[in-house]
Order: sequence, then structure tokens, then C-alpha cells
Amino acid sequence: MKDIIIIGGGPAGLSAAMYAGRAQLDTLVLERQFQGGQMMNTNEVENYPGILETTGPELSGVMYEHAVKFGTKMAFEEVIGLEVDYPIKKVITTTGVYETKTIILAMGAKPRQLGVEKEQELWGRGVSYCAICDGGFFRDKEVAVIGGGDTAVEDALYLSRLAKKVYLIHRRDQLRAAQILQQRVLASNVEVIWDSKVTKLYSEQTLTGVEITNINTNEATDIDIQGLFVAVGSIPATGLVKDLVELNEQGYIVAGESCETSINGVFAAGDIRQKELRQIITAAADGAISVYQAEKYILTRA
Repeated sequence: MKDIIIIGGGPAGLSAAMYAGRAQLDTLVLERQFQGGQMMNTNEVENYPGILETTGPELSGVMYEHAVKFGTKMAFEEVIGLEVDYPIKKVITTTGVYETKTIILAMGAKPRQLGVEKEQELWGRGVSYCAICDGGFFRDKEVAVIGGGDTAVEDALYLSRLAKKVYLIHRRDQLRAAQILQQRVLASNVEVIWDSKVTKLYSEQTLTGVEITNINTNEATDIDIQGLFVAVGSIPATGLVKDLVELNEQGYIVAGESCETSINGVFAAGDIRQKELRQIITAAADGAISVYQAEKYILTRA
């Protein structure tokens, strides 16, 4: 019997793991892939207090070590079901069933896809959703990034140090990224293609190019690229709980600053939660708060 099971090993889950371990709560983190979550896709982290400059993978490693230091265990298993209607809750994975007093949902979000023909077929063969993961494969090649937010601009700047040519394709006439990132990319050698979207993917065995259509004129243009990095937002990973806890219209878990969901003893932390700002620091804060609330819940039922 665990005190807390944390589902997800991103910044929210790792922060919760550290706080739970330090509180000497019997805690298990279940993560289906690797610790770090979306942090692993971030090349530069320069707005995390106390750390002047780092990378997402480096910060992930430090957070993981910090959690392990306090005795929290992590198992790399996929959660396929939950039973949450009773005081003793069950977490069902591909390898077994765990019992726990409380659950912290920290599954984060997954990349939003374009929905263009061949996208799935070319995933890993020229189409990527993680520039920092796959950028090294496109050294001295021509690539494009789709999107206009922080992630897209950061990806374009990162790739500009590796690739021969980088296009940034955005469906609007101005970027949504933070002002400092906009200034950097507009002053760089990245070529921004405005008011446009990708409408076709060309390939042989791997990606060879894309068709770009201007949304105002409907004029289509082909460009030859070997890599396409999609950064058009994310979708909350709430499939596991969509029929268990209350979600908002966008699919995020309805949970206030207390991180409490509509089910007693179940908490939500990080990007999966309805909130105004999704950043590493807000995810980490949610992790701390959710453990505080989970501990209060356990004590009131002791």
C-alpha cells in the first residue's frame, strides 16, 4: 500500500516526488517513457529561479536525482486503468496493480499534430515533434519548423545552429512567442514564412519537401526540406481519466490552486491541469502543492 502514486515523471511529477519523499511518504512515480516530460524537448532554460542557464535534459536529471535522494522510487510502466471511487485506490499498469491512498495525476500533454496526409507515416523519417531530441540528425540539412509560439521559436533558433537552412512557418502575420524570443529569431538567419500552413508532405523513403499554402491568397509553393519540426501546441494527456474526473472544454482537468480534482484523494499537477500559465516553474509548484494537499487528505483519514 502506497501513500501516494504519482502518474507522470515530468517537472510536476518530479517535484511532487521530491516533496513526498522528503515528507517520508511511501511514494511511487509511474512513468511510461523517461523522466523529464516536455522538459526533455527544451533546449534552453533561462527562466527557472536560481539556475541562470541550463537545458531541459540537464534540469530533468537534477530533479530526478533530487527526488531519488529522498527515497522516492520510479517505475517505468504504462498506466492503463484507475479505480478511484474507494478510499483505497487502484492503479493498473501493463505489469500489475498497485494500491494507494492518494493519486497525483501529472501526465502532462502531448504534441498536437498537423493532421496532414503522410504525417504519421513520416514520423521519425523526417517529421519530428522534438527538435532537441532529433535536431542532431539534420546537421547541415534544410529544415522547417511549424508554429509561432515559444516552443516553435526556440526550436528554430536551436536548429539554426545545426542546419544549413531553417524556415519558420506560421499561419499568422505575427508571432505569439515571448518578445525576447521574437527579437532573437527575427535577428537570426531563420527565414520566417508568414500567413502560411503546410498542406502536403513529399517523400520517397523519408521526407523530401513540403507544400506551403498561403491562407490569404491560397497560393501554393513547394520547398525542399529534409526535416519538419511540428510545434503547434499540445493536447492534455487526459485519456486515462476522461470518464473519471471533471474536464474543461479543452480537455484539461478542472482543479484549482489546491490541485484537488472532482474525486476525493485524486490531485492534478502540471500541464494537465486547467491553468493560465504552463511553464516548468508552475508545474513544479503544482507538484509541491499537490503533495501538501495529499498529505492533509491522508492525515484526516488516519
